[in-house]
Amino acid sequence: MPRESAAARRERARRIDAALAAAYPDAACALHHRSAFQLLVATILSAQCTDKKVNEVTPALFQRFPDASVLAQADPAEVERLIQPTGFFRQKTRSLLAVAHDLVERFGGRVPRTLEELTTLHGVGRKTANVVLGNAFDVPGLTVDTHMTRVNRRLGLTAHEDPAKIERDLMELIPEAHWTLYSHRVIHHGRVCCDARRPQCERCPLRALCPWPASAARRASDSAARRRPARGAKPVAAPARGPRSARGRRA
Repeated sequence: MPRESAAARRERARRIDAALAAAYPDAACALHHRSAFQLLVATILSAQCTDKKVNEVTPALFQRFPDASVLAQADPAEVERLIQPTGFFRQKTRSLLAVAHDLVERFGGRVPRTLEELTTLHGVGRKTANVVLGNAFDVPGLTVDTHMTRVNRRLGLTAHEDPAKIERDLMELIPEAHWTLYSHRVIHHGRVCCDARRPQCERCPLRALCPWPASAARRASDSAARRRPARGAKPVAAPARGPRSARGRRA
């Protein structure tokens, strides 16, 4: 795709946003939760873990620790046992207990409603904060995870790999009211179509708007060309072999 102007990129981003909405109208937060506290906990557990596995673990965890005040008093060993299937359970237990203490001591046990306050909690970055804001409080936010990074780079909407820079680029291109749903739809698209290793470009709803298929095809063509012998070059003959002896050995 030729270099495009800022105006052309914004228009293409608008069309990508609309195409994603048409393709995935039901895309939503995959983490099961009934409160901002539960969503915050589930998001922390989702690091290096699938949402499906987190959803298997959290019902028992939330039944035992329904709010920040109860979790703040928890025995770390019990929390570790409950969340062990999510991986990195010792580190995650320390984070959960620290967040619970922060919520109780600084926010009266309630999850704050601003990005600035959320990111002061122990171990809570912009990604986690935007998940909570967008899905618990309806405050628009862009959640930049590995899917968002990969898909938006392939779409040519950012050239960065740093999540903060990607977020800034997308904030200029995607209407603020759409940020949360755009994140859900791109993440879902990354899971079901724009795979890291085998993107299914032939059935992609964004194919006409994406420079990636053309660049991928061009790379494949270049690779095939490198494997073909140069025009006019003669194939290398295999070395001659002598006749076999009676015992099957070469003479």
